[in-house]
Amino acid sequence: MSRPRAKLTNNFPGCPVESTLSLLDGKWKGVILYHLITEGTLRFSELQRRLSSVTQRMLTKQLREMEEAGIVSRTVFPVVPPRVDYALTPLGRSLEPVMQALLQWGETHVACRDGKRVMVAPGETADAAAPARAASAA
Repeated sequence: MSRPRAKLTNNFPGCPVESTLSLLDGKWKGVILYHLITEGTLRFSELQRRLSSVTQRMLTKQLREMEEAGIVSRTVFPVVPPRVDYALTPLGRSLEPVMQALLQWGETHVACRDGKRVMVAPGETADAAAPARAASAA
């Protein structure tokens, strides 16, 4: 079984793109970053509500990896029931321009209609792409 890219960070031949992608490698990390950038500090349960398709185990795993990488800070409050807050570190905040670029590209080139992703052709707008493609597929 191959090891995940995140575990191979010591074996990169000096490629900064691959090293950066290894920090963000994971289905939910980009979405977690997006919510922490746009909404600030969030409790674990708030993140879980925003990412309704993620399991508690996977969310915990992704957050721990991001904490280990220094992108996210975790604060535990000694109350009952336990309260855990997640926030971006300064290093995590430095990823904001990257996430904004991904958001802008997605708004320009990807449309989501009826739960399906539709790629937008050059010269087409995301709003016009989905109905036109849906009509041609029918």
